[in-house]
Amino acid sequence: MARKALVTGITGQDGSYLTELLLGKAYEVHGVVRRTSSLERSRLQPLYADPTTYGKRLFLHYADLDDPTTLRRVLMKVAPDEVYHLAGQSHVGLSFEIPESTCEMTAMGTLRLLEMLRDLPTPPRLFHAASSEIFGRPANAPQNEETPFNPVNPYGAAKAFAAQMVRIYREAHRLFAVNGILYNHESPRRGENFVTRKICRAAAAIRRGTQSELLLGDTSARRDWGHTQDYVLGMWLSLQHETAQDYVFASGVLHSVQDVVETAFQAVDLDWRAHVRQDARFMRPAEPLQLVGDPSRARRVLGWTASTSFEDLIRGMTLAELEG
Repeated sequence: MARKALVTGITGQDGSYLTELLLGKAYEVHGVVRRTSSLERSRLQPLYADPTTYGKRLFLHYADLDDPTTLRRVLMKVAPDEVYHLAGQSHVGLSFEIPESTCEMTAMGTLRLLEMLRDLPTPPRLFHAASSEIFGRPANAPQNEETPFNPVNPYGAAKAFAAQMVRIYREAHRLFAVNGILYNHESPRRGENFVTRKICRAAAAIRRGTQSELLLGDTSARRDWGHTQDYVLGMWLSLQHETAQDYVFASGVLHSVQDVVETAFQAVDLDWRAHVRQDARFMRPAEPLQLVGDPSRARRVLGWTASTSFEDLIRGMTLAELEG
């Protein structure tokens, strides 16, 4: 009998790649979608439109993290072997504008899910998508699984709460629960309001002549970037190990937003200096520093590596925009 996986946030970037991975491993995949959200499921469209997949190996269920009844009903009906909890408000800049709803969905939504899993007769294995933003302004670099939490934005604070609750439920209630501390991971499916996609999209549009300039905030900001396909493999591997523990998933290499700009514009044979302008509206109130991960535990225990180079990631995203 096929193993069953339940994925919250299945229509997002991570959820779509994870779904493809799980289907490729002969899982029966169930996804949670919000009834109040847009019916836009473009990332899942090829699977959704395939009659040999949708309704046979892939199923979508309406439920919401702030409505325990609907989510509990789905859990009872599906009885999954594994749960991948990816849902939540995941835009750092936006979290300053909507801090309450960010915390409600990301922090309290995770706690509600943990309580439901705890009550099940046979609790499934849980992967929780944590974030490097829990470290905020770390005292040391690179960061590992023992680095203290020190978030500097509402999103990071909500994720820190959720990650700590996962640890508590793992120890106090013996749940097989894993925090995957995910550093920035991108792909052509990244939301358009994220800076990497914004840059790649703009470079392609300028190349086509449909846009003239790109407005950005602080391009000196540095991040540890990798490809989402590598990171969802880490999610799956973490639930196949015999014991539950937390893992940092990262490339271990820092690059600046400026590096993204130069790589993207180079991919379409343009001089970025002629098109990129700084705009104070895109400056963030508090910018994390030196967020770079140490993935040695994931490499040692799971055999995981971030195999896609930064240059290939950004070039691929830009060319996908050009072709799209």
